[in-house]
Amino acid sequence: MEDFDELVSSLTPREDNEAIKSYQNTTAVACPSCEQPFDDMVVCKQEFTSLNLDFEMDLCTTVHDGNVVLFTHK
Repeated sequence: MEDFDELVSSLTPREDNEAIKSYQNTTAVACPSCEQPFDDMVVCKQEFTSLNLDFEMDLCTTVHDGNVVLFTHK
């Protein structure tokens, strides 16, 4: 994903720990995978990462610098 830094600069940081880094899409940026606005972007920093989701949602995925990047759509 070549425009990753530009994308991150448009998002609001929410969580950063050893497993993930998450951002909230507060400006209705389009998902690079499906071109629809997304709710959150989650960068998985570890090879195996679990997500505890409170409810079912659609996910789009891509890879940046060897890390899986998830885009949530509620």
